[in-house]
Amino acid sequence: QMRLVESGGREVQPGGSLRLSCVVSGIIQTYYAVAWFRQAPGKEREAVSVFSTSDDSTTYVDSVKGRFTFSRDNARDTNKFTVYLQMDSLQPEGTGVYYCAAGYGIRKSLEETMYPYWGQGTQVTVSS
Repeated sequence: QMRLVESGGREVQPGGSLRLSCVVSGIIQTYYAVAWFRQAPGKEREAVSVFSTSDDSTTYVDSVKGRFTFSRDNARDTNKFTVYLQMDSLQPEGTGVYYCAAGYGIRKSLEETMYPYWGQGTQVTVSS
């Protein structure tokens, strides 16, 4: 089982940048995926980016490619690490609650039903 805690959300002006953090802890198996999802007001939750240890690569949805960057720290503790979502050139449509999600044996799925473990979410507001 994994536990996820997000932080870093706040209000930012259009064109600004923000870095979200997600601390992942618990039983970390060899093959897992960690994803960032976003839920805009009045809309369904959608995937933004996902990293999988199956091939150690990251996938981004088209709307954020070139502006968002997924990364993780180099923590030696195999049962706890932090992932980040660097968001640049933010626009008002980037407003929403951002969630960190994880699951075992997932190969970069963008489907939220594939992820059994979720954080509480962090609010990002892009407004002038």
